[in-house]
Amino acid sequence: MRLSRFFIDAPLSLGQHALPEAQAHYIGRVLRHAAGDAVQLFDGSGQEFLGTLLEVGKKNVRVELREQFAGQAESPLHIHLGQGLSRGERMDWAIQKATELGARVISPIVSARCEVRLKDERADKRMAHWRQVAISACEQCGRSVLPVIQAPIALEEWLQQSEAELKLVLHPVAAPLLSHARPQSLAFLIGPEGGLSDSEVEQAQNAGFHAARLGPRVLRTETAPVVALAVAQQLWGDF
Repeated sequence: MRLSRFFIDAPLSLGQHALPEAQAHYIGRVLRHAAGDAVQLFDGSGQEFLGTLLEVGKKNVRVELREQFAGQAESPLHIHLGQGLSRGERMDWAIQKATELGARVISPIVSARCEVRLKDERADKRMAHWRQVAISACEQCGRSVLPVIQAPIALEEWLQQSEAELKLVLHPVAAPLLSHARPQSLAFLIGPEGGLSDSEVEQAQNAGFHAARLGPRVLRTETAPVVALAVAQQLWGDF
């Protein structure tokens, strides 16, 4: 039986710990764990911890961590995903799957055809939500390190800041992805629901990006990162 595995947003070490209230509620009230149950915890450092629940209350959960070991190794391919900002579940899906597929950094990109505009408090709430989406994905897939989710950024600014050995912008009329040699770092630019404009693709190319296509069909904005990252991990990563 697979152990329940939880992310704890605080440094962990061997010994006894009181878990944060949010995790305590989930473990005790939602999953209905009891004292004596085994759990596995991680803190995003790359280390994993095995332990036993000592106390399970309505708001308080205590655990004793008895074993520490190195977690799942990160892919040798460092992927920075620039994902066009899209609405609601589409963006959640893209972040969830990019996390499962090993992206190290995820940048929501604001481009001309984006239908979403986030500012101030609303942007902070969305970033907190996206981080929780990534945490849940890490808990599920066994990943021991959280991806960095950056604040939404304008396309022009992201292109100027982006650094990678290979930079690719997805475009339905371009050379196949297979035509590139193995890189150690990869920046992927994927457009929003309406796609990138021709001028934006040209702007990316002027910034050192190569246009690449994944096949004969035009993919939705939330499907493209799944396919692109899976193909990249198969060609150059740990698939």
